Amino acid sequence: MLDRHITLAHGNGGHFMRELIEEVFARHLVNPRLDLDADAATLSWPDTGSELMMTTDGFTVQPLEFPGGDIGMLAVHGTVNDLAVSGAVPRYLSLNVFAEEGLEIAQLERIVVSLAAAAREVGVAVVAGDTKVVRRGEGGGLYLATTGIGARPRSLSLGISLIEPSDAILVSGPIGAHGVAVLLAREQFGLRGDLQSDAASVLPLTLALREFDGLRFMRDPTRGGLATVMHDIARVRNIGIRLEQAAIPVAEPVRAVCEILGYDPYYLACEGRVVAVIAASEAQAALRKWRALPQGRDAALIGHVDSSVARVVLATELGGARYLEELEDDPLPRIC
Repeated sequence: MLDRHITLAHGNGGHFMRELIEEVFARHLVNPRLDLDADAATLSWPDTGSELMMTTDGFTVQPLEFPGGDIGMLAVHGTVNDLAVSGAVPRYLSLNVFAEEGLEIAQLERIVVSLAAAAREVGVAVVAGDTKVVRRGEGGGLYLATTGIGARPRSLSLGISLIEPSDAILVSGPIGAHGVAVLLAREQFGLRGDLQSDAASVLPLTLALREFDGLRFMRDPTRGGLATVMHDIARVRNIGIRLEQAAIPVAEPVRAVCEILGYDPYYLACEGRVVAVIAASEAQAALRKWRALPQGRDAALIGHVDSSVARVVLATELGGARYLEELEDDPLPRIC
């Protein structure tokens, strides 16, 4: 029978570690490819017309459970989304767990149940993993690290280098909700609210745009938010970006918290949004595709690539303009 809390023995490779893996991880991550007695997983790949895509990520969010999600589902969605915006369909995940001595087994199990549900929903299998335990006070309760593998059609080409002047910039929904939801969950500023994180798989959104020949680039605006994605484009392509403040969707609770605490929503993390750059001639058709999906009903065309400006410029609602500077400090550490 499992203890109520993680101990160092749960990471020593012996009986207690085996029991933890079998009773918490394997029991919920049920799939025939998860072989607890093997050192590597054998993966089948039936579609020879595809190329393999791989990504890796780490998750340190605090608190571990927050309105609209937890570190388990965040790990699945974060990894899947990196593959999805690259044009791939995710297939397999690995999971590395770094648990701190004293973590409640009940909380760990809730997180694993959530992780498993997210994986089933997206259609990915967790096929390999590892578990380590660190001493009390040496970790944040629980860290997760993942690797994801997916398949992308060989005919699909995406990347910042393909972006052209006058291309349109789309966002799939309101920005900054994840960052503010986690901030409120920390209760550091005496603020509370019912805002939910936007954490979700963006795969339906990315699949909807793959049919457009003018699709250049997709990115999920996580750490650093929308502004950081824009700066990545401007830096790599050595070209300007002009955004329209009035067009960028920001939920009222997010806007209110930012005004009270002095945060800028353009720099806050999203975990269920896509920024896409597409030929201007196809932008409206792409918007209609997104708005037909539940997750994209508030999608918007927020600006254009603009060779007449040298930086990332935000045209304000009052008719002026300001530069969105590149992010230096992390406004909300341990957000994902």
